[in-house]
Amino acid sequence: MTSPEQLLPRLPSPLQEVRDDRFARRGLRLLLKRDDLIHPELIGNKWRKLVPNIEAAAGRPLVTFGGAWSNHLRATAAAGRLLGLPTTGVVRGEELADRPLNPSLARCAADGMRLHFVDRSAYRRKAEPDTLAAILRAAGAEEAYVVPEGGSNAEAVHGCRALGGELRGLVDVAAVACGTGGTLAGLAAGLGPGQRALGVPVLRGGFLEADVQALQERAFGARAGTWSLDDRFHCGGYARTTPELKAFAQDFEDRHGLPVERLYVAKMLYALATLAAEDAFARGTAVAAVITGAPFTG
Repeated sequence: MTSPEQLLPRLPSPLQEVRDDRFARRGLRLLLKRDDLIHPELIGNKWRKLVPNIEAAAGRPLVTFGGAWSNHLRATAAAGRLLGLPTTGVVRGEELADRPLNPSLARCAADGMRLHFVDRSAYRRKAEPDTLAAILRAAGAEEAYVVPEGGSNAEAVHGCRALGGELRGLVDVAAVACGTGGTLAGLAAGLGPGQRALGVPVLRGGFLEADVQALQERAFGARAGTWSLDDRFHCGGYARTTPELKAFAQDFEDRHGLPVERLYVAKMLYALATLAAEDAFARGTAVAAVITGAPFTG
């Protein structure tokens, strides 16, 4: 069985306090939980979510799903290369098969991932058993271990529980950007009494609370920990940004020397700065911002 130690993770990830006037003048402490430093290729929550699934696969090939710029696809491909596991990526958008690969998918292919493109209608129905079976058949991945889109399942939630454990007793609030909700589900379960987790969805739709609860119920049998969502900061949806968000991210980089990934991390940091300005946190609150990814460099 594959051992996480083969991937040489840096755990626990560093917790760094930064001085930021937007928080300090309201009596708040801002700390950065640097999950982006866990592993250079399986960055942040990708390491925490993938490793339990790789262990569950027990040496079988991996197949997973994502869009054309999916961080999860890149991390899965990198894990396959590092561990010698065959990987297949099912990519949303059949029309992309006739186009040159973008830098993200080119990285996946360079790492040995076989790419299988499906039309968007079938992709939306991939959770249906018959559709999934047809996709796996067409991709030649019928014997592979299936990792869901974004890597979020019960195994991933258990893996992310350790993130909360690393923050026990150190902060009052732990905030994380949310795509599929698996990291929030595990983070909240791992925190201690009196601590709470805040999720900042990067997709629009308002569906995530039910998804996070369902993930916790599958992993732990019931809702676990204290957590909430603030869905005001998706900037129009996944992969959408605004000039205001870009300006904020650049300013944060200039202040703290931290490269800020725009699609997830920037939205979470912007949410925290907005909440601080709204006096949403009591004076004396220590807030941890979980840095789940780094900018893609091609």
